[in-house]
Amino acid sequence: MTIESLVYQIVLLSVAAAVLAAVLSIVYVSWRNGISPMPASEPVRRAVISAIRKLPGGSGGLMVEAGSGWGTLALQIGRSTKGWRIIGIENSLIPMWISFLAAKLDQSRNVTFVRGDLYTYLYRDVDMVVCYLFPGAMQRLSEVFRDQLKPGTHIISVCFALPGWKPEQIVVCRDMYRTKLYLYTA
Repeated sequence: MTIESLVYQIVLLSVAAAVLAAVLSIVYVSWRNGISPMPASEPVRRAVISAIRKLPGGSGGLMVEAGSGWGTLALQIGRSTKGWRIIGIENSLIPMWISFLAAKLDQSRNVTFVRGDLYTYLYRDVDMVVCYLFPGAMQRLSEVFRDQLKPGTHIISVCFALPGWKPEQIVVCRDMYRTKLYLYTA
């Protein structure tokens, strides 16, 4: 066995180990969260952006994407709307890193991603929250939003309603699933 083939095998095993560790990390956090990071489809992202533009006071401020996953929604909102500073919160390390790298490659100045817990994040100064989560998360966030959001804060939830809240509007997207956006104001 030559030195070159030994080095090649070591590099190959190292890459395989890193990929396996990344996959196991995503699987573990998905299991713990009860759902895996799920990117929003292009029609859904366009519908969210359209809804943001139509909201009163929808021209800028601090927006949080609670559970930003791979970052596709936050990045497209950042490219398509002006005046918003967007923070994506994600607790899964690999999707958060990919989001961070995508923001760097996109040269996004108004979108940042942080690793954090969307249930303990302080939403007091937020002007808008966007989320694409699951019913259990929406149940937990319902109380967090009720306690923390200032009056007039907008919430756009993709797919799942906030329990105990009455949406001001429900938008049906033009995707194959007829995904619903639930729009609320605190």
